[in-house]
Amino acid sequence: MKWNLEWLRTYKAIYETGTLSAAAQQLFISQPGVSLHLNSLEAFTGYKLFDRSARKMVPTEKGKILYNYILDPLKKLETGEEHFHKHSQDERATISVGMCFETFQYTLEEHISGLPFNLIIKFGEYPQMQHDLDSGLLDLIITPQKGDQQNLVYRPFSKERIVLIAGSETDTTALERLLQKNEIKAAADLLKKQLWYSTAADMEHLKNFWLKHFGEHPDFSPNYIVPNISSIIRCLSEGKGFSIVPDFLCREAIASGKIKLVWEGNHPMENILYFGTRKKTMYCDEIDRLEHLLEKRWELVD
Repeated sequence: MKWNLEWLRTYKAIYETGTLSAAAQQLFISQPGVSLHLNSLEAFTGYKLFDRSARKMVPTEKGKILYNYILDPLKKLETGEEHFHKHSQDERATISVGMCFETFQYTLEEHISGLPFNLIIKFGEYPQMQHDLDSGLLDLIITPQKGDQQNLVYRPFSKERIVLIAGSETDTTALERLLQKNEIKAAADLLKKQLWYSTAADMEHLKNFWLKHFGEHPDFSPNYIVPNISSIIRCLSEGKGFSIVPDFLCREAIASGKIKLVWEGNHPMENILYFGTRKKTMYCDEIDRLEHLLEKRWELVD
């Protein structure tokens, strides 16, 4: 195991500013991210490097020794960084964005080649995205869930409606009759006997939809677990079976007749979608461009 250069940069910032919060502001990362770097460095060295007080981080003797060791090498690295930054005409910022696979595929994928900066897309669960945004691993996330991290800010920009769909060859006559009569319990019982598609990541859609519209947790397992919602739509296209998905992901397939919209619920279930960013970032222009692009793309699929 080797120590990480970012741990040393963070250590130097804490030493020189005297507080975790001031170091976080200087480095444009979250305070929890600064704490994580310091804890990792202390675990690696095996020494306590600061005495923590309410107002100031006071370096220990080992901490002072470490600072003296790293000061000149880090200054040389920073000087080299400035030199090559000034003389590199091809330098591009690198932005890391967290979103679900389908959101990327339907809204951003076709625009990547025209972006004037590097882009790293990460897929995953929303709580992990929020954690990575707070710790500085991501610069922007698209999420239907707001976290409680003080360093993050969320801006609503669109909505998604969670709907029940079926393959175009699925006989939905009996189900639609029950729904029209508002015989919800009978409709739920009938649906439980059908073929179901889902993904490991979107089981929350199924659970939340079932609880809201049928008043109970689904007590059945989907027949087919596939990699993503796009796979569900392809599997259902001109076939048989049911699934519960966000509406913007299936509009084209519904319009072309490959699948059909069965039910939105008596009171449709909608999620607000948010852009999540850190309150302070050095990539304001790049993030603004991405947000503007995504908002315009969302207007088209709306």
